[in-house]
Amino acid sequence: MDTGESVLGEADLALIHALQMAPRASWTQLSAVLEASPDTLARRWEHLNGKGYAWSSLLAARHGKESTLYAWVELECAAGAIETTAGDLSEDPCTLGVHQVTGDADLVLLVASPDLYALDAYLADRVRRLPGVLRCRAQVVTRLHNRPYRSRIDQLTPGQVQLLTELTGGERRNRTHARAYPYVTDLDRRIVAELAGDARRSAAELARQCGTSESTVRRRLDVLAATGAFHHHCLPAPRFSGRPVWALVTADIPPVEVSETVAALGRLRQTRLVTSVTGPYNLALAMWLRTVDELHEVTAALVRAAPALRITGTSLSLRTHKIGAQVLGPDGRRTHHVRPEQGA
Repeated sequence: MDTGESVLGEADLALIHALQMAPRASWTQLSAVLEASPDTLARRWEHLNGKGYAWSSLLAARHGKESTLYAWVELECAAGAIETTAGDLSEDPCTLGVHQVTGDADLVLLVASPDLYALDAYLADRVRRLPGVLRCRAQVVTRLHNRPYRSRIDQLTPGQVQLLTELTGGERRNRTHARAYPYVTDLDRRIVAELAGDARRSAAELARQCGTSESTVRRRLDVLAATGAFHHHCLPAPRFSGRPVWALVTADIPPVEVSETVAALGRLRQTRLVTSVTGPYNLALAMWLRTVDELHEVTAALVRAAPALRITGTSLSLRTHKIGAQVLGPDGRRTHHVRPEQGA
């Protein structure tokens, strides 16, 4: 059963792939790779972004010197309260995923917090007090095995990928100059917060908003990118991407086999996020599928890739309300973004 099809053309997907590789490349640089004029590319992106078909966003991966703490949160809601509860939670800065799902839970959230104390306060003072919430169960992510929000569009040819890397430096430059994690400052958090809605905002505009110089903005972005202090995601709205079905697969694996298993699972095209978690199972994998039917194929592929893996549960999203900082409307398009908390 197919639940949707791509309305994005090859040129659109190529542009999104290029922006995944080089989020802040100039339209002139991208023009040399995509063989379209800078004005044409700028107009195309303005249409995709403005109409909610795609977005480019930054989110903080670190707070001070510490990595962000993530948790999967399952909610059971009162009859008739699911939509309202999902809408309320989508407006919270710390929810980076809100999915209305099949199975025992009604909603699955991906929550980001500075630490365990902040997570406990958010669940106790906010989530559990919502009138529609009957039950709340959280499982802390003990390790992210890959970068969140990654996509595998793979629309560019190898030659285009090489040219874009040569023109911009790309990830190769970041890895070459990476060093120990720096302390993430208040200014860094303000800069990243400004880029949560649009990662292509100019250094001049960021400097005005943050009360600093353009050179400082560029320098801090280079440092943060080189040291993995933020997550970038340039994504098509799933309903229009050709992969509209979000699924969460939970599994158990002997601890001594986690590293080898995760490496095998990460090579599967459908997997987007692989996490180790606390609780009755120790792995949770989020993925985007082409069809509902593909879930059966994927779970079989997971077991073939890692024979010691035991699937403990599967959930499919009936509707995705939020991805990262982006809130999606009933038609699947991005409606707005929720600004992250700068001081979190």
